[in-house]
Amino acid sequence: MERRGSVQDLGQTSHRDSLPGLSVGSRTQVQAGTLPKPTIWAEPGSVVPWEAPVTIWCQGSLKAQEYFLYKERYSGTWNRQPELEFKDKAKFSITHMTDVYAGQYHCYYRSTTAWSNPSDPLELVVTGMHSKPSLSVLPSSIVPSGGNVTLQCVSWTGFHRFVLMKEGQRQLFWTRNSQQAPSMGFWALFPVGPVIPSLMWTFRCYGYYSNTPQEWSLPSDPLELLISGVLGKPSLRIQQSPVVTSGQNLTLQCLSDVSYDRFVLSKEGARDLLHRHGWQSQAGLSGADFPLGPVGPFHRGRYTCYGGHNLSSQWSASSGPLDILVAGQFPYTPSLQVQPGPTVAPGENVTLLCQSLSSVDIFLLSKEGAANPPLRLRSKYSSGLYQAEFSMSPVTSAHRGTYRCYGSFNTSPYLLSHPSVPVKILVSGEASLWPQCGKLTEVMETPWRHVRPGELLMIKSQAGPGHSSFLPFRRITGLRGQTSRGR
Repeated sequence: MERRGSVQDLGQTSHRDSLPGLSVGSRTQVQAGTLPKPTIWAEPGSVVPWEAPVTIWCQGSLKAQEYFLYKERYSGTWNRQPELEFKDKAKFSITHMTDVYAGQYHCYYRSTTAWSNPSDPLELVVTGMHSKPSLSVLPSSIVPSGGNVTLQCVSWTGFHRFVLMKEGQRQLFWTRNSQQAPSMGFWALFPVGPVIPSLMWTFRCYGYYSNTPQEWSLPSDPLELLISGVLGKPSLRIQQSPVVTSGQNLTLQCLSDVSYDRFVLSKEGARDLLHRHGWQSQAGLSGADFPLGPVGPFHRGRYTCYGGHNLSSQWSASSGPLDILVAGQFPYTPSLQVQPGPTVAPGENVTLLCQSLSSVDIFLLSKEGAANPPLRLRSKYSSGLYQAEFSMSPVTSAHRGTYRCYGSFNTSPYLLSHPSVPVKILVSGEASLWPQCGKLTEVMETPWRHVRPGELLMIKSQAGPGHSSFLPFRRITGLRGQTSRGR
């Protein structure tokens, strides 16, 4: 890595033993200080990326005639500022920060008759000297107001120490000795909290070696803590059933009647969050779509979402959980039966019996087109079969539809077997199955007593002169009176 740098706004030529581009004076001229010590600081900060500019300021007294900048452990070199742009302070500008300028600095000033005491030390750090570590949070980056978390900085580089820095107007940082584990390299833990919503909570971490404490690695990627529970919660939904199959496209949508600017999607057990900018609808809703791509087994799990505003750490309460279940992950297929039969009158009872020859811990019953989570029952072993009975009582028109059942295991609750063959429940006598008809007047095609199973039967109904309709029915069983409307 090439070393180069220069300092501007200095009034003298460098001596041979000075820092590159810095003007110098003799340290032996300095006597014990009698004037108040000056204040020293760096802009934009004391932690400076490689080759970025930085300015060191020294503020003393209106009596000051000259300012001097001294870098510890550098051949007694002094950097002098005799021509003052400001009455009470001086600046020393480094145009390209390198490891040559990293170190600890003090500044002094003198009047015509006396010297000041030295300033407090300023530690100037250069970053980008080594590869970056990674920063994660335990247990989650979503934290309730007043909660506590632990940040973990990890690297395979053998750093002796790690630094955690909080971004903001003031650069706050903490250091920890590194520890080593064969499975994760070198790491350090930083307890953080309690967190409060009025502050931003964004962090990065660095690593360094103890023999070069002012030469840090590249920064980790930023990690933002989201303070939840402050604002109204959104809702998380899926357009199709939460039971999905491999290869199917999956998109989750987070919606709120609060005008949020951004949304995050969280998966239980996962450290990373998905961030999306929010959109606003004409109906006054805000939301974000989270396309998750073609489904694979790794998409299984429990999801929640949160809404937030730009430039704020305050986030909503969690949405309700949404479980994504991936079917077809086990080699068996259960069977599904309807008892007493698929056509049921309102108010009657019906039972869906799910069975499997293979071992099953949990059976799930899913209704086609429903966004609600499937029903779950523990399996019972009887007569060589694992089975569960899903009872519906009393039956209403809401129970009409197509059902499938699946098997699952306690150890993998979000992975399911192949689906059973679908069964359809019909609720007889529903108003939605019949037009507002009057007297049944005519049976078309074939008399009822001659209809064979599977043949088409046309029934004509008439409500009045000039008002008639034809209803197609398909006989589904050899038992008299059990029919279903054709599709």
